[in-house]
Amino acid sequence: MDYTEKVIRQSNVWYNDGLKKAQMRDMSGAILSLRQSLQYNGENIAARNLLGLVYYGQGEVAEALVEWIISKNLQPRENLANGFIRRIQNSAKELDKINQAVKKYNQCLIYCERRNEKLALTDLKQVVAAHPSFLKAHQLLALLYMHTEEYKKAKKQLQRARKLDTTNEITLRYLHELSKFQGKQGKTPKKRRKKKEAIEYHVGNDTIIQPAQRMAKELAGKFTVMNIVLGIGIGAAVVWFLIVPAVEESRTDERNRQMIEYSERINAMEAQISAQTRALDGYRSDSADSEAAVQNAAGTADSYENLMLASEQYSSGNYSEDLIADTLLNVNRESLGEGGKARYDELTSSVFPEACSMLYESGNASYEVANYETAINNLSRVVRMDESYDNGGALLHLGLAYMYSGDAQSATAYLKRINELLPDSDNAAEAKTNLAAIAEAAAGSAEE
Repeated sequence: MDYTEKVIRQSNVWYNDGLKKAQMRDMSGAILSLRQSLQYNGENIAARNLLGLVYYGQGEVAEALVEWIISKNLQPRENLANGFIRRIQNSAKELDKINQAVKKYNQCLIYCERRNEKLALTDLKQVVAAHPSFLKAHQLLALLYMHTEEYKKAKKQLQRARKLDTTNEITLRYLHELSKFQGKQGKTPKKRRKKKEAIEYHVGNDTIIQPAQRMAKELAGKFTVMNIVLGIGIGAAVVWFLIVPAVEESRTDERNRQMIEYSERINAMEAQISAQTRALDGYRSDSADSEAAVQNAAGTADSYENLMLASEQYSSGNYSEDLIADTLLNVNRESLGEGGKARYDELTSSVFPEACSMLYESGNASYEVANYETAINNLSRVVRMDESYDNGGALLHLGLAYMYSGDAQSATAYLKRINELLPDSDNAAEAKTNLAAIAEAAAGSAEE
């Protein structure tokens, strides 16, 4: 058995381990095993597709898409990943719902940092309702419930989180801490029993136990007359000081209760009207939102495909840096997940510097021979990669190329940008001179 076969075999061993753990809902263990499988063989399609499914099961839709798009690029045909991606793209409303839940979860993290637990709790309840498989949201909601000492609610959220991933370290740690809190809460001090519950006395060899209440009754009989006299005085005082004010207070409470009831009815009517208004607005904007969600999903998929294409171009070594840079310029970094952003940053840090150098040199050469169209094409790509390249030199020559080609509006925009980015540079001074010349030419044309 050669080395390649050993590597593939070891990758399959880890894949089988990940599959077994995923079937037992041990998602954390499955992720570790599947990542290990892909380290041995990055082209293990089954392992990559299963890793995407595990991420999807934890509510990490973006990370799942990354794995499936990589899988699709490795094997375009007869690949289950194509169906997974298509299913997500076709459910635009569901995708938008998940996207909004993730954004709201991120906002809840900010609320927690600012110690605004009430807002965080309110939003997190909506997050887990909209995206029930979002593991991190259940964990954060449980943590907030523990912080507010609502331990039953915390336990309920942790039980849901454990169903999503039975061995997740964070969930298990929270459950362990919760058991401590509940143990402390469950301990209640024992009530001290009254010492004198009965009276004991001896007659001969017999011991007689008599309840203490009987003694109290005997004593009460001796003070009956005194109690009657005192009762008359206390009764009069009660009538004067307690009953009369209580009757008046009862009347006031009744009036207040009626006012509160009327106020609640008015608020309920206003809430109903507001809800109907929001529903109407929702119906009006539903079609526009659906179309926007579809476009957003398509743009995300395109960005991932371009990222994977650029990665393949870079790995093959058969493409120049400027061609790889053109592919990367078609990637919207903000639509990528954490893994996609890391790969994008890795590629741009390796490709963009060399591509900028090549395109800048070519653009300046075209500018010198008055080939402004080619100069604009090359220099605009440099500016998209690094706006302040050569201390503003790329912006300056791009603005001048537009100026000499007769596009004063574009020239003005790029020359002003130099002064915004690098106001104290030599290029900024030259840009100001040319801006004054453009303004003077425009004034002369207006006078004519």
